[in-house]
Parts: sequence; structure tokens; C-alpha cells
Amino acid sequence: MPSISTKGLQMPASPIRKLVPFAEAAKKRGTQVIHLNIGQPDIATPDVALEAMRSLDRKVIEYSHSAGFESYRKGLAGYYAQHGIHISHEEIIVTNGGSEALLFGMMACFEPGDEIIIPEPYYANYNSFAIAAGAKVVPVRSSIQEGFALPPIGAFEALITPRTKGILICNPGNPTGYLYSRAELETLRTIVLKHDLYLFADEVYREFCYDGATHESAMTLPGLEQHVVLVDSVSKRYSMCGARVGAFITRNKELYNAVMKFAQARLSPPTFGQIASEAALRTPQRYFDEVITEYKQRRDILVEGLNTIPGVTCPKPKGAFYCVAELPIDDSDRFCQWLLESFEHEGHTVMMAPATGFYADPATGRKQVRLAYVLEQDQLKLAIACLRAALATYPGTTEAVAVAAKATS
Repeated sequence: MPSISTKGLQMPASPIRKLVPFAEAAKKRGTQVIHLNIGQPDIATPDVALEAMRSLDRKVIEYSHSAGFESYRKGLAGYYAQHGIHISHEEIIVTNGGSEALLFGMMACFEPGDEIIIPEPYYANYNSFAIAAGAKVVPVRSSIQEGFALPPIGAFEALITPRTKGILICNPGNPTGYLYSRAELETLRTIVLKHDLYLFADEVYREFCYDGATHESAMTLPGLEQHVVLVDSVSKRYSMCGARVGAFITRNKELYNAVMKFAQARLSPPTFGQIASEAALRTPQRYFDEVITEYKQRRDILVEGLNTIPGVTCPKPKGAFYCVAELPIDDSDRFCQWLLESFEHEGHTVMMAPATGFYADPATGRKQVRLAYVLEQDQLKLAIACLRAALATYPGTTEAVAVAAKATS
């Protein structure tokens, strides 16, 4: 029997999707599963994007330019200018989601064995992209006690080796919802310039900032014109996850040309997705105002509710639509599976993502889970009631484990 490649064996299973079979089995038993495991918003896609698809009148669905339709790239450049990011459409490559932008960027920037430092917990698929590119993820740990703030500059310096070639941040963050301040970005600027590194900035949640906070883009940091790689996507901004349209953006012409060769090899980004995404650029501001208000209310319901459950700690995020909670449990993988296999509360249960998959060392996240507040407020209130009941009965809670240990000692 032919063998599987090393990369194939190293590729991790998604912590977000690996429990799907257990959720499907729960549904077949008649249990309603409240999906807080995945960032699939229930917010309506803007009408202007949907209408562009409904009214499409083409006889041929053709390839686009490998960089994407020029009209769309020019529209994107105008969108970024509104956010203080001044770039040309010739510095944008439209990609198959933000995922392809990250993968192309890593393949173009890193040699096999090169290292990229990422504050953890981090989006689990960063591991997958790095493995595909032959790069090594080096985590620098942020803590739940500090609300997942950027680790100090000394923590980064301690990890830099001759193989270090880049730093990757997600701002606002997935899975934590943390929003980096200008001061934190300036810290990264200092490190990047000192060690001549790339700075990958995943900014797909740019619009979603709360409590008066504003987003600062890495593209606005002076002196990093040749260093910053901006990764973006329409998936969450316009609730268009299925469009699979993202963007790779850099002012570094040599890097742009290298990534273009990967883009040419895969021919072009999706035509339908680009048509919808270009139309979505005309989305009125009131759409975002309403969505941000809704997400803030959802965040408050979920985070405040979690923090009323005994033994639960959950920092309040200032961006995106995720939070990480620490629970009084033995193992988050076991607990999340137990919720789907063995628990229900008034006919309901909750599906979450174990945080083990968001850390380089899974043991670090064994008491933590990621929750996405992408469902209606009533569903979030029901999820809190389910989790409260679950933690009161789960045999692997901290208290239950302690009692069992005492009984057998």
C-alpha cells in the first residue's frame, strides 16, 4: 500500500469541525445543537451582493485575471483608502478566501524549516498553512489572565533564531477577539525592523470593534512598506463565507511578483464570488452599524453569562465575534464531545471548539474553549443555560475530579 506523505500525516484535524459527527448523531437523536463552534454568522448577506447574483446575465462564466478582476481590485483600493490604508489596485491579488492568501504568502516568504512566530492561542489553520509551506510555527504565549494582550517584546526576542523569518498576528483576533492597540503594533514594528522580518497581518475582522475601540492596520505602520503582508477576506465582513474571496496585499513588489506566480498556477479566483464581492463594496454604512450593534449585544449576553457560571473565566473581547473561556473541567476535548454524546438540557446542547487546537501544545488549552457569538440572542441565552446545567453534572469538572481523587486516596 503506498504511504502517505509526511505533510499529510502532520496536517492537524480542525478543532472547529472534528466534532461534527457527534453533532450529527445528536441531531438524529432529536437534540437541538446550538452551534457556537464555528464562525458562520446568521447575519444576512447585504442585499446589494445578493441582487448582483440574482440579476447576473452572462453567457459565459469566464476566468478572471489571475490577480482578480481589475474593477474589483480598484474597488478594493478605494475601500482600503476609506480605512486609512493607501495602496494601488496593482498591490492586490484576489484569492480564494483569506486562506489562500496566507498559504501563498507563506510559500513565497519562507524556506522549508523557516520559523514564524505567532501569539497563541491562534487560528488553528495557521498550523495547516505553515505545514503546507514547510514552515515551523513558533508560539509566543498570551494569557487569559491578561485578556490575551500582546506578549512583551522580551518574549518575542527570546524566540528569535537565525531561522526566524516572520511574525503573524490576527487583529482583531480569532479565537480570542483581542484587539491590538497602536502601542502594541509599534512594539511589533520595532521587532520586525530590528530583525528584518515579514509581518503577516490577518485583518479579516476589521469592521467588528466595540466599546468605542478602533482598528489600527499594520499597513499604516511607517517604515514597514517592504515587510507587511495584509490578509483579508469578505467572509465575515459581509457574511459571505461561501463566496471564498479574499485578498493578498503587499507593497513589496518582489514579493507580489512571487505570489503572482502561485496565483497564475491556480488560474484565477472564483468569478461568482468576485461579482458578489465587488457589489458588496456598495454596502451602506447603516448595514455595518446595525451588525456591530447586534454583535456587541450578543457578546455582552454570552460573556457576561459565562462569567456568572461558577468557576468560569472569560475576558470581554473588543473585536471580532469570538471569545475564549476557561472552564472548571478536566479536558476540553472530552467535555465538548460529552456535551454532544451524553448531555442535553430541555432538548438542547451546545457545540463549541476545544481550545486545544488553538495552541501549539494542546495541553495548554485543555481547560479552555472557543465560542462564536454568531447566533441570535435567544440562542445564546439558551446556550448559557445549557452550559450552566452541563457544568453542574459533568463528571470531569474540577470539583468532581477532586472529590473522586479524595475518595480513592
